[in-house]
Amino acid sequence: MVTTAAALALTVATLAAFTAVGLWVSRGEVRSVEDLISARDSAGEGRTTATLVASVMGVWILLSAPEAGALYGVAAVAGYALGEAAPMLAYSKLGPRIRAVIPDGHSLTEYAYVRYGTAMHAFVLAVSVLYMFVFLAAELTGIAQALQYVAAVPRWQTSVLVGGFVVLYTGYGGLRASIITDTVQTLVVLPLLAVSVAAIVVTLGGTDAVHQGIEQMNPALLDPTYVPGLRFGGALVFAVLGAELINQTWWQRIYAVDGADTIQRGFRTAAVANGLVMVIATLLGVVAIGNAAVVTSGTGYNAGISFFVLLAGAFGDWLVLAVILLGLVLVMSTTDSLFNALSSLVTADLPRLLNDPDDQALRRGARMLTVAVAVAAILVSLRARSVLQLFFTADLLGAAVGFPLIYGLFSRRLSGPGALASALGGLAVGATFFPFPFGLHAAVDAALGGVLPTPDATYLLPFAGAFLVSTALTLLAARLGDSYFDFDRLSREIQRLDSPVANADTSVGDTTPPAGGADTTPAASDDADESNVEVSDR
Repeated sequence: MVTTAAALALTVATLAAFTAVGLWVSRGEVRSVEDLISARDSAGEGRTTATLVASVMGVWILLSAPEAGALYGVAAVAGYALGEAAPMLAYSKLGPRIRAVIPDGHSLTEYAYVRYGTAMHAFVLAVSVLYMFVFLAAELTGIAQALQYVAAVPRWQTSVLVGGFVVLYTGYGGLRASIITDTVQTLVVLPLLAVSVAAIVVTLGGTDAVHQGIEQMNPALLDPTYVPGLRFGGALVFAVLGAELINQTWWQRIYAVDGADTIQRGFRTAAVANGLVMVIATLLGVVAIGNAAVVTSGTGYNAGISFFVLLAGAFGDWLVLAVILLGLVLVMSTTDSLFNALSSLVTADLPRLLNDPDDQALRRGARMLTVAVAVAAILVSLRARSVLQLFFTADLLGAAVGFPLIYGLFSRRLSGPGALASALGGLAVGATFFPFPFGLHAAVDAALGGVLPTPDATYLLPFAGAFLVSTALTLLAARLGDSYFDFDRLSREIQRLDSPVANADTSVGDTTPPAGGADTTPAASDDADESNVEVSDR
């Protein structure tokens, strides 16, 4: 068994090495708040693909993905793979459109403010911040649980070390430091993951022995038509796609990339890479069922750390240390992106909230926000228990909001009230079937007189319901709406933070966005040409 001292030494050495890289590459490069939160047009195709892959591959792929495999088998593998690939494919189309209509943008919330008005903006801000914060807390929870299990490292030590080192280089170098370290992390993670998986299979006696072990313990997990697994896999597609549409991490990278062609190629390549990684990560949980003492229900439940339960068997310390290194690099690759995304989300709105802040004040605000987010996430991670449960609670919100938010990039007639009502309608349907923790569903059902249906343990009804209902309501609202949005407003009112008019009111000649961000007269121009996407009058 790996000693606590060895695990801590590896942890500190790994964190210090990547922090040094982040500080070194960003020295002298952050001259303005724009450099800090957008790193505009600085990433070519290689770095773009690497940062997209690294930002997805958090430590959760060693926890929640194997947990899904342990619970639902190979039938869940395709769902997780498609769920992680689908957002990347969506952004390969959305990215050029976003840059075409909002060339000087920074965040999805500033878009929501101008496009939909204050109510939808507030809702999107709350949902996006909550989703990314939960994601961040889950990452710290995951790595803390893993090191505690394999090396008895106290959870608070892991959380403080990871949070402290990552906030050091992201607070200093911003998005530029994150992209560079993501590139290095991808080059470390992919080979290390491949070697770790190969070593596990060889140590267990090869693929035939692995298959026999699973078949003896639970043959249903090897059935690709296993209905609970198919339902859970379908739920993942809706959950992950909806959630990633409100993830500021991807909006940041759309502006950091050096052109529309790079966006398309980078996101498509990342879709393939992320899908393949998810296949491997989910299968690890299936392997663990047949070759380790994994408990999937009742007292002693440990499916959430099934991969590490597997490692605790007949594996040498060198492999355990390799996986600890893998987990640390994975958690850094995601947490630095989330720190930056959360900071930029709020910083982009500061010029509208503060009285004419200068560039230095904005940079100071961004760095203070990064530290505040880190402290809060560390505190939450010390009490959280289930990584998968944390993710799913946040994913429900994203599944309801994602489509209404994005559809406004293409439809002139979708109003702010229509988008907000669609999101809330989808959320209401999803919440009706969602198996909330701590007995919340039962408590609400009792208060309502027992009218709620039984929650869906496979999560298909809540996630599919939230996404599909909000989508249908959005399309209906756009068809019946009588507003007509001028897409030119997005480029007029959303400007660079270092531009001469950036610190003025965001709305030139129109201080308050009309209800729903809508204009009452048609626009004279059609902004779709640059992105080769048709704009709908619906």
